[in-house]
Amino acid sequence: MLAIFNKGLVNPPQELYSPASLCSSRKPKLPEEIVKDFVSANPPNAFSLSFGDAALLAYIQPGNSYPRHQRLLCGLDGIYCIFLGSLNNLCSLNKQYGLSKCTNEAMFIIEAYRTLRDRGPYPAHKVLQDLDGRFGFVVYDTKAGQVFAALGEKEGVGLFWGIAADGSVVISDNLEVIKGSCAKSFAPFPSGCMFHSEQGLTSFEHPSSKMKAMPRIDSEGAMCGASFKVDVHSRISSMPRVGSEANWALGGSTA
Repeated sequence: MLAIFNKGLVNPPQELYSPASLCSSRKPKLPEEIVKDFVSANPPNAFSLSFGDAALLAYIQPGNSYPRHQRLLCGLDGIYCIFLGSLNNLCSLNKQYGLSKCTNEAMFIIEAYRTLRDRGPYPAHKVLQDLDGRFGFVVYDTKAGQVFAALGEKEGVGLFWGIAADGSVVISDNLEVIKGSCAKSFAPFPSGCMFHSEQGLTSFEHPSSKMKAMPRIDSEGAMCGASFKVDVHSRISSMPRVGSEANWALGGSTA
């Protein structure tokens, strides 16, 4: 899977960018070139969706070969979700949210996101902590202009993110796609964490702790985009919700 979001829509951690990309033999690419290369490298099952200058999504439909993990793409009311992996407790989650038994993981994530966005009773980290399984997902809300991504703590599904030539954020489960698109400005997406376009990167497993950037140097001795880990010695200050659309992604800081 591949998701690209304009720098005006998403502001990633500045430590994800590496100046070494400018000197690298492999230069970062523009979003249109990244998507074109992704689709052309995966015929005939790949396709892409363009949302003007704001975002691009690309997806590989399951073919004859057995995939490493389940891949789903769904859209509802202007909200799109690419989901990787599976949820062991999907049936109970669907029942809890009043959804049909046929609702798959991607559709469930869309419904859970809508509940959070529209002032649901639980903070985002509580919702994600309830997910039992190996999973990663990216949600793009075209109406609200928001991006929400998360990666579960269990091994089996991985995500990577980086910075394209124009400053756009690139997210993919394919490391080679990220390397070829972002040069040195990339890193693994941290497990047990979520990223919201307005609230930034936080840990849903340890919501009261801040995230800390960890420098990375590759085999060529070049500085790459930083990886991120939970800083167990730090605490996020309590921030109550304010207003009709406020801070749901940081709701875990409230009492």
